Amino acid sequence: MTHKPVHDKNAKYKSIIKNITFFSHLNREELSVLVRVIIKKKFSKNEIILLEEDTQHFMYIVFSGKIKVVQISVEGKEQILAIHPPGSFFGEMALLDGKTSPATVIAMEDSIIGLISKTDFEKHLLRNERIFREISSLLCSRLREAWMRLKVLSFADAEQRIKAALKLMSMNYGIKDQRGTMIALKLTHKDIAACASVARETVSRLLEKLSKEGDIELIDNKYILLTPSFYEKVLIL
Repeated sequence: MTHKPVHDKNAKYKSIIKNITFFSHLNREELSVLVRVIIKKKFSKNEIILLEEDTQHFMYIVFSGKIKVVQISVEGKEQILAIHPPGSFFGEMALLDGKTSPATVIAMEDSIIGLISKTDFEKHLLRNERIFREISSLLCSRLREAWMRLKVLSFADAEQRIKAALKLMSMNYGIKDQRGTMIALKLTHKDIAACASVARETVSRLLEKLSKEGDIELIDNKYILLTPSFYEKVLIL
């Protein structure tokens, strides 16, 4: 008698989680338990995932799609604080101190997000000594990212802001090859403008200029490649 292989419906989620450094110390059993307690939710493009007042209740894992963390001014202008592609996570700091984050999280495309409640975070992660050590390293990393975002916005010149924003994105999401560093995120001019806090038209104009000068290339009409000459001219961050 032959048996059909049992399909693990959570296999794809396990694969994503075990490749995240933060969770890499979990053994097979701990990983299985964590995947079972994670709430999986689907969000449509431009749908709000959570508002500021909800941020202290859950930690989030991006299983598919792409999300952005934004602040919206009283005038309705959007400032992107972070972009999270598949395999990234956020919200752990709010669970640690119980305070809300002054931001709203929005799906940039159709996405599947995993939610870890504060109770499960404390039960399955905080009690793990190896994970606790990872948290210390993570907090230092988050602090550096916040400092670099502030530095991007500190430039008075719009061109410098945009170049600094591109360089920061390449540091966080860059894939290097012989041509330069490709930012492995699909970014619209509006997205870049929101990251650099400038007008979309300014971004379009500067990207065209950088392309003509050979400092960037558009790959597959989706991704931005920063060439070596870009880094030779940009000595910021």
